[in-house]
Amino acid sequence: MSSSHPVLVVGSVALDTVETPFGRREELLGGSATFFAYAATPFAPVRLVSVVGRDFPAEHEERLSQLGIDARGLERADGETFRWTGRYEGDMNVAETLDTKLNVLGTFDPKLPADYRTTPFVFLANAHPANQLSVMDQMETRPAFTVCDTMNYWIEQELDGLREVLRRVDGVVLNDEEARRLTGERNLIRAGRAMLDLGPKVAIVKKGEHGAFLFSMLDFFALPAYPVDSVIDPTGAGDSFAGGLMGSLARAGRVTLARLKRAMIDGTVMASFAVESFSVERLASLGEGEIRSRHEEIVQFLSL
Repeated sequence: MSSSHPVLVVGSVALDTVETPFGRREELLGGSATFFAYAATPFAPVRLVSVVGRDFPAEHEERLSQLGIDARGLERADGETFRWTGRYEGDMNVAETLDTKLNVLGTFDPKLPADYRTTPFVFLANAHPANQLSVMDQMETRPAFTVCDTMNYWIEQELDGLREVLRRVDGVVLNDEEARRLTGERNLIRAGRAMLDLGPKVAIVKKGEHGAFLFSMLDFFALPAYPVDSVIDPTGAGDSFAGGLMGSLARAGRVTLARLKRAMIDGTVMASFAVESFSVERLASLGEGEIRSRHEEIVQFLSL
C-alpha cells in the first residue's frame, strides 16, 4: 500500500439502528464515508472528511486510526451525530427507512485540511450538491479522478446543483432507480448512456445482487455480483463498492477502461464482504488473502 496514491472521501459518519431477518442492532457505526473508508483502506491510504457530534463513541474514532485511516478531517461539532434507522424484510435490496435524524450533519460545511487539497483521487459521497461543489472548489490541484454519488432526494429537490456537480466530475456511481430518475429513461442501458450526456466520462450503475454496469463513450461492461449465500445487512454495500473501486484505482495510480473494469471487480468484492455482517464488522476483519481470493473467483466467473 505504500506506493498507492491517497484517496479522499467526503460524506457521512453515522450511528445506525438496523433490523434485518437476522436481528436488530442499535447504535452501529455507519455512514457513507465510513463504509467507503473501510472498503478502500486495504488498497490505498484514505483521507476522511465528515462531522460527528459530541456523543460519537471514542472507540469508533480510535478504530479508524488503528486501520490507518487519516481522520483529521473528521470534525466534532456541538450536538448529536447523524442517525439512521432502517429495516430490511423480504427484498434485502431495499431498505425501509424508519427514521432519519440529520443532527450535526444538517449544518455540515466540509473543510479540507491543507494537505487534503491535492489528493489525486476524490469520492464525493451522497450529500447536498452544494457541499460536493464546495469540496471541488477547495481542491488546489485538479484530481486525477473525481467520482460522485447522489440519491433520489437530491435529484428531485436540488437538480440544478446536481447537474453542476455532474458537469465537473469524471465519474458518477448510482443505483438503477437513481439512474432512471435522473435521466427519465426507464430502460437501464439508455439511462446509463444518457448520464454521460450530463458531463461525466464514465457512469457506473449498481443493481444490487444483480451486479453493476459501466458506461463510457468508448465501452460498455457488465459485471455480475459475487454470489453471497448469507446476506446479513446490506446497508453499506453501495458505499463499500465505491470504496473498493476508488481504492483500487488509487493503488494503480491511473484510470483506464481496463483499470476501471478491474476496479469494479474490487468494488464488487468489498461489497460482497460488507453484507456478510452488521455494520463494518466483516470489512474490519478482512485479510489481504481473502480479498485476493474473491477477486480471482470473480475473474474466473468472467472467463469462458
